[in-house]
Amino acid sequence: MSATPTTPTRPGSPSRPTATTRLARAVPVPAGAGLARMLVERNVTSFRHGWIALVTGFAEPVFYLFSLGVGIGALVKTVTTDSGMVVTYPQFVAPALLAASAMNGAVFDSTFNVFFKLKYAKLYDAVLATPMGPRDIAVGEISWSLIRGGLYSLAFLVVALLAGAVHSWWALLAVPAAVFIGFAFAALGMFATTFMRSWVDFDYVTLAIQPMFLFSATFFPLATYPDALQWLVRATPLYHGVALERALMLGDMGWGVLGHVVYLVVLGLVGVLGAARRLERLLLS
Repeated sequence: MSATPTTPTRPGSPSRPTATTRLARAVPVPAGAGLARMLVERNVTSFRHGWIALVTGFAEPVFYLFSLGVGIGALVKTVTTDSGMVVTYPQFVAPALLAASAMNGAVFDSTFNVFFKLKYAKLYDAVLATPMGPRDIAVGEISWSLIRGGLYSLAFLVVALLAGAVHSWWALLAVPAAVFIGFAFAALGMFATTFMRSWVDFDYVTLAIQPMFLFSATFFPLATYPDALQWLVRATPLYHGVALERALMLGDMGWGVLGHVVYLVVLGLVGVLGAARRLERLLLS
């Protein structure tokens, strides 16, 4: 086994870690082979017999699409987006619901499921008996949440296509874009879960998710909100996910799309760093 690389020092003086070593400690990507994939494989095997939980995960956004997009769409013929495009109401609301699918899949897997494994099943204590470490656990669980959120988004995109709510060929990038949305919410969700003490604390998750789902320019253009609240809506991660998906599915592309991607990636990286450090403290203390 090779020793940890250090900078040369005088005989008798303590060795100092190199910049590479300090970076490896800071970045929550496991050094070496990346054993996080083993935890992803474990989750895939576990859900082979619980696939019904995956199927029901995207049902709510689909119901919203047909009840609001088709039902209200019969009354509201067209909607003018914030960029000035005039589209039908189903075409306006479908991208937002796709972003919500990615959010739901990522959040609920990285919060409720992770909390059960951490506090009750003691799964991660068993995982630490293997060569895997806390960073592998963080990366593995977040990766699985991304897969689950991506599956929800893909299924919803197919439904939206059949419903005639897809307006542009840019929609082919809607599922990859959903990965950025899932990454941000999965990482933040797992980070928040490490602070949870009981199931009662998950009321805060619902308290955060529901207002975002309803008021992140999901069902109405941002311009319809009061000026004093527009800055608050712009600060929410789901708004950036909705704006990203809406730009792709409507073909309304611009440089602002990159801003949404950067926001989601940075937020996800902050969540991964926080979750990895918190797991190290909880599992190794």
